[in-house]
Amino acid sequence: MAYQNPSQEEIREILRSSKVIAVVGLSEKPDRTSYLVSEAMQRRGYRIIPVNPVVAGTKILGETCYASLKDIPEQVDIVNVFRRSEFCEPVAEEAVAIGAKTLWLQQGIMNISAANIAAKGGLKVVMDVCIKVADAVLLPGGQ
Repeated sequence: MAYQNPSQEEIREILRSSKVIAVVGLSEKPDRTSYLVSEAMQRRGYRIIPVNPVVAGTKILGETCYASLKDIPEQVDIVNVFRRSEFCEPVAEEAVAIGAKTLWLQQGIMNISAANIAAKGGLKVVMDVCIKVADAVLLPGGQ
């Protein structure tokens, strides 16, 4: 059976009930899609926590960057992934381990195995959807 994302209403509720988004693969470069999307989400009131082992310990969008999800010292609602599909299983495993509520793979990213890992661990899963677009469409007035 093919994977199906949650309904628009379910995605709206995921966004409405979420405050903290860990962004795996967030680049420190302002011209990268991960930075632009995260910056837009931050402006809309979400707390963005960068996760990028290459620049861990630095600040991105004014927030400390961590090497991995397990290094984040607070609760994460959504794990938003900007990594190629083949690298998503370990991210899903870490998302389960830290007790995140949702694994969100950005537009163009699909990994059924990662989705299964996350779902088995109790997380909601959204794949191949841009979180910024979904937020703008489903919550046009913001949270």
